[in-house]
Amino acid sequence: MPTLLLRLQGPLQSWGTRSRFDYRDTWPYPTKSGVLGLLAAALGRDRKEDVSDLASLRMGVRVDRKGVLKVDYQTAQEVLTSSQTTTRDVVQSWRYYLSDAAFLVGLEGDANLLKEAHQALLNPRFALYLGRKGYLPSPPPYLPDGLREEPLEEALRTYPYLLPHKPREDLLLVLEAEQGRLVYDQPIAPFAKRQFGARYVEERLLAKEEVYFREEAHVG
Repeated sequence: MPTLLLRLQGPLQSWGTRSRFDYRDTWPYPTKSGVLGLLAAALGRDRKEDVSDLASLRMGVRVDRKGVLKVDYQTAQEVLTSSQTTTRDVVQSWRYYLSDAAFLVGLEGDANLLKEAHQALLNPRFALYLGRKGYLPSPPPYLPDGLREEPLEEALRTYPYLLPHKPREDLLLVLEAEQGRLVYDQPIAPFAKRQFGARYVEERLLAKEEVYFREEAHVG
């Protein structure tokens, strides 16, 4: 079954799974809901549109650089409350994010859908974000050779390392599986309804000696 690979790399990323009100968390690698939201934006889909075809794709992540977990502490005054009045109290919020992380993400499934998504990443209809508005990808998610004939795990294991130096430690592989760690990032409704179900992921290690480093791709 074919696989579509994306490069999610940038100064700031945030992939929340339990964000509520004043506390905005981030998962240590991209969530399925966040990645599919990025794809939906590239395809030009409205938040009220059905995304069940995207949700049926099997996802995996290779952590090329895990980045540094940081927090942005913010305060605000005269915030509008649910009763449509403003409060003079100082409202505090903690927004966690990953600094300087790099991920290779794979999506396995229907060949026609993956081909359409690959082209959409080259010419996205809407702006693409790394989990939160203002967190822009650099370089872009599109990989010219990102549409692969290999199944998910093989594509993630064999694709060249994203960074301009050889890996200094083993890489984490995260694969959607039938059992393992339970995460609640599976879209079960249009994004406007913010309804997510459970799925399992399995974490494995890819030895740094097995990582393919294409040196000529990083020259200059």
